[in-house]
Amino acid sequence: MLNPGKRVAFFDVDNTIIRGSTIFFLGRGMYQRGFFSKRDISAFVLANLRYRLTGAENPEEIAKFQNAATDFIGGHGVKEIEAIGSEIYDEFVSPALWQGTIEIANQHLANGEEVWLVTAAPQDMAVLIAKRLGFTGALGSKAEVIDGIYTGKMNGLLLHGNQKAIAITELAQQSNIDLVNSYAYSDSHNDFPLLTAVGNPAAINPDTLLQIRAIRDNWPIHDFRRGRALKALFGPMLARFAAVLTFLSPRRFRPR
Repeated sequence: MLNPGKRVAFFDVDNTIIRGSTIFFLGRGMYQRGFFSKRDISAFVLANLRYRLTGAENPEEIAKFQNAATDFIGGHGVKEIEAIGSEIYDEFVSPALWQGTIEIANQHLANGEEVWLVTAAPQDMAVLIAKRLGFTGALGSKAEVIDGIYTGKMNGLLLHGNQKAIAITELAQQSNIDLVNSYAYSDSHNDFPLLTAVGNPAAINPDTLLQIRAIRDNWPIHDFRRGRALKALFGPMLARFAAVLTFLSPRRFRPR
């Protein structure tokens, strides 16, 4: 008799686990430590501001900033960056945690289920966040390392969109995870591949397109944001209206 697969909860990080962008926090902390200039950090500031105000993601921008982050650590040792990353976690990441999301994750742990982070952020930072929060592990974008030194290049593809679904599918095959009975949480419609790769998807602080999909498909929605008065007033109404339209729109039937 085959052993039943494990149930796992997968969490996106940016705007799901934390308010804002992991890459921005890395950039800010590294700027303060003299890794790069004010001109460089301005790009991170603008990206994080747009990210927080709209909840939107642009894959090309994410890739650009991810490549910039790996370029900035090029020539530095893994141990050095680990130490800096730990300081950055204490200074910027920890105060930005969504406590509501952390409670959901901790409930999964209490139920005997593993909790994994799945993010486009650098793998080393994702693993650090997972360790500090007591989670099982993390999947992130990998920076190339040779002889313990970062080369400044990426190792493989950015863990974004379809790549997240591919990553958790590979993990499931390696670790006997039952994806049908597992969970996934995200704030962004860009994570539809991740969310639909499991049997129990849920939205946290969703952007408009994710909220529409969640309402249409009856996915749980958790919104821990404050200060979005207009979104709070009109967002759910518009999302529900759009979801109704998807039900009313004519369907195409294949001939039998």
